Amino acid sequence: MRTPDSTTAAAILPLVGGPANVLTVAHCMTRLRLGLRDPSLVDGGALRALPAVLGLVADGDTCQIVLGPGTVARVTPEFEALLTTTADRLAPHDAETTTADLLALRGAELKAARTRRNATPLKLLLRRISDIFVPLIPALIGCGVVAGLNGLLVNLGVLPGLTPALTAIAAGFMALIAVFVGYNTAKEFGGTPVLGGAVASVVVYAGVSKVTVLGVTLAPGQGGVLGALAAALLGTYVEKWCRRWVPPTLDVLVTPTLTVLLTGLVTLYALMYAAGELSSAIGTAAAWLLSTTGAFAGLVLGALFLPLVMLGLHQALIPIHTTLIEQQGYTVLLPVLAMAGAGQVGAALAVYVRLRHDTSLRTTIRSALPAGLLGVGEPLIYGVSLPLGRPFVTACAGGAAGGAFIGFFSMLGDQVGSTAIGPSGLALFPLLSGNRSLALTAAIYAGGLITGYVVGFAATYFLGLGGVAPARRAEQAAEQAAAV
Repeated sequence: MRTPDSTTAAAILPLVGGPANVLTVAHCMTRLRLGLRDPSLVDGGALRALPAVLGLVADGDTCQIVLGPGTVARVTPEFEALLTTTADRLAPHDAETTTADLLALRGAELKAARTRRNATPLKLLLRRISDIFVPLIPALIGCGVVAGLNGLLVNLGVLPGLTPALTAIAAGFMALIAVFVGYNTAKEFGGTPVLGGAVASVVVYAGVSKVTVLGVTLAPGQGGVLGALAAALLGTYVEKWCRRWVPPTLDVLVTPTLTVLLTGLVTLYALMYAAGELSSAIGTAAAWLLSTTGAFAGLVLGALFLPLVMLGLHQALIPIHTTLIEQQGYTVLLPVLAMAGAGQVGAALAVYVRLRHDTSLRTTIRSALPAGLLGVGEPLIYGVSLPLGRPFVTACAGGAAGGAFIGFFSMLGDQVGSTAIGPSGLALFPLLSGNRSLALTAAIYAGGLITGYVVGFAATYFLGLGGVAPARRAEQAAEQAAAV
């Protein structure tokens, strides 16, 4: 019996070129990410027309299909299962078919290889960083919410016997996050994942406090996720070197040993110190940026975040957020960036009010607005503001205003942070933290949201829809005439 999610998966597969065109399948919080042999086989128009599809992002040989939170987690396994069964069913049964399929496959691989060569190193690096950290987001959210609840109970003096247990639950994952980063890094760069986790675990091992480097005693966790990432990356290259030079009969014994030993020594005597200095610099820079140029910094960050989301590059900020959470217990950047979603909501509301005769667009806004209020911006970006053009720019203006609001209070010494990454909008309230009372922190964040809503609405209502309404009416008239 088919479910709506399996139906969606079945509808997507032929529109991305069929099972032979799909190389990899993964998902983040909102997007189904497909690595393709030949991106030209994607039928973008038909994909966008599917009821469950909220948007589409093409990035080289990767196709990102926006399905929204929850939905993407259910559709992805259905899609993977469909890939497997379809491949089995379509397996060639004779030599002629096999030869033809192999030739077609080879041609597709050559074209995909050319596409990869044309991809910029920066885009490839950002995509890989995203693939390392995106799988960690659900745990970061869960532990962040527990940490927020625990902080609330501590501040209220309620259930003192329970709060130590909540502290352990919330802090356990963060204490070992370096191991997960190392595992994913090795997996992403072609190494053995468990070896990546093994060399990264050196960073958080309590025994490093007995190691002295250049007269300085190391501290457990020094370097954090950046040190773990560097250690696992180095371990992957050491492992690959060993695979090339170690005789096959000794590989199972020598390669893991050399990988762990050599990488571990370099991690202890170089990487932990260097990554620790870099992590400290990131924390100091973020604090200085918002405390010194807060309003301006908030304006710039709030304005630029929607374009980053549109391009799928916002995930590259995860290591910075994670480093700040490790150091300070919260990231001060996420609440500022979350203002971009507020500007998007305000812009969508203005479109809804001004284009009251555009039934289809208003229906899209009504369905996408709840997700937008909870910080999931893709449905409104791809369904409303980006297709209309100027409302996307005015939505960025709303985000800039909200970011400047929170940045201004940072200049006054009132920091607003988040104990985890992932949610934004109204969904960020349970994760809020800062250097002041929770009530003041929540009030500043709420003020930023309201500012983003109001400025996004006003900018779109008065400046963002010039010429849009007549164009939409002309499109509708043409559609009605064609239907007749």
